[in-house]
Amino acid sequence: MTALAVLDIAGTTVDERGAVYTALEGAVVAAGASPSTTDIQRWMGADKKEAITGLLEQGKGRVPNPSVVESAFTDFHARLDAAYRSRPPQPLPGVPEAIAALRAADIKVALTTGFDRSVVDGLLATLGWTTGVLDAVVCVDDVPAGRPAPYMIFRAMERTGVRAVADVVVAGDTRRDLEAGHNAGAGTVVGVLTGGYDATDLGAVRHTHLLPSVADLPELLGVPVSAATPGTSSVE
Repeated sequence: MTALAVLDIAGTTVDERGAVYTALEGAVVAAGASPSTTDIQRWMGADKKEAITGLLEQGKGRVPNPSVVESAFTDFHARLDAAYRSRPPQPLPGVPEAIAALRAADIKVALTTGFDRSVVDGLLATLGWTTGVLDAVVCVDDVPAGRPAPYMIFRAMERTGVRAVADVVVAGDTRRDLEAGHNAGAGTVVGVLTGGYDATDLGAVRHTHLLPSVADLPELLGVPVSAATPGTSSVE
């Protein structure tokens, strides 16, 4: 029985039009690297500071100075903030209804993300997802390591009181999302095709299901979307 759905944010539940990866590329290019599209894609779903470090190391052939990483991370934040102000992120079609349906069926819903808390707070406020919509939100700076480590999933379980990982469904649009779900031992690991990977690339990673969207998750779990009612729990 599913007790908790752990969902990624960008590209999985939220359409931010790839702004995060445009900002990431711009920041590392400004810092002296020349990443390819494939290089950027390799870091999808990762801790963004870790991604910047990895891309700069690859581009310069040496471990970057921490001050350079911090400067590029600050630049990334500024670029992403500007992008979000210009074109505010929106929920992907059918996702709010799917989240409400899951919670109406007594399935808790948590978001996890490679963003740090300062980005996520503003993003959720823009979406109107600050209270009554989710049961928990776990950011990469809440745990010792980001994906593919399973720690954000375990922290979501801790915050929602779910004890059996077999009762957890993990869904995301990147390879790291699926790897984290597998590393956590989640009972259901779902790849969704609303992000930067197609079915061939995402399907190459260990998973239990591939779906067009998180909007299809209630049907997979036998939950009628028509049963959806607004939740009452607040985001932690």
